[in-house]
Amino acid sequence: MAVSFQTKYPLRPITNNISRTQRPSLLHVRVTCSATTTTKPQTNREKLVVEKRFVSPLSNDPTLQSTWSHRLWVAAGCTTLVVSLAKSITGGVGSHLWLEPALAGYAGYVLADLGSGVYHWAIDNYGDESTPLVGAQIEAFQGHHKWPWTITKRQFANNLHALARVITFTVLPLDLAFDDPVAHGFVSTFAFCIMFSQQFHAWAHGTKSKLPPLVVALQDVGVLVSRKEHGEHHRAPYNNNYCIVSGAWNKVLDESKAFEALEMMLYFKLGVRPRSWSEPNSEWTEETDISTSQA
Repeated sequence: MAVSFQTKYPLRPITNNISRTQRPSLLHVRVTCSATTTTKPQTNREKLVVEKRFVSPLSNDPTLQSTWSHRLWVAAGCTTLVVSLAKSITGGVGSHLWLEPALAGYAGYVLADLGSGVYHWAIDNYGDESTPLVGAQIEAFQGHHKWPWTITKRQFANNLHALARVITFTVLPLDLAFDDPVAHGFVSTFAFCIMFSQQFHAWAHGTKSKLPPLVVALQDVGVLVSRKEHGEHHRAPYNNNYCIVSGAWNKVLDESKAFEALEMMLYFKLGVRPRSWSEPNSEWTEETDISTSQA
């Protein structure tokens, strides 16, 4: 005769500072005990299963602070941007061109906003932390929906270093390859907006009274994405207002259902469903900053 029983002891979440890549993780411990009794005495067996879950990042978490590696990558990215801009200006002056480089720069600014929206849509809806090359960014953006205020606590270089690395490897070869002022007018502006888009994003989550007056003014006139407009992205069903440079493309993309059309095409071609089609779950439910609310 055998008698078996199984008991689970859920423990409360551990909210200590447990880091995982760039985002801390919450540790839930589930203890499963099982014992079996037969006609022959057997030793009781216990199994311990540890499962990882996400935990709200703390304001003093080291993963939110800049390192010297982060600062060096941001410095490298800024250097490539300055070289590209300098080539645009000096080349334009030398060839008596000013309108063409300026228009190219404006085109770079406009298309950077569109590019930020397309990329944001893609990593919000597809892939996970195991996706090659961009897995860490996908994981970070997923966590951002649960704790959007965390981005305001990231230090400057910590927030920008990943994009700065991409810009360095992309723009540096272009700096060395050619000197055309019109091309560099586009490259310098487009790359600048992409690299600093995460800072524009952070400002869109900031409190107006704590933001620099110039930033607030640029948000109010639509040069930078506004706090109100980006706030719509963090409300269910989380499938709109993806652009985070100026936000100028948001209305066009949302009203034209452009992303919905792309989602349908990918679904019928590849059978992949975007996250925006699923009912928002606890991983997308925003949590408030406990440390701030208790202050």
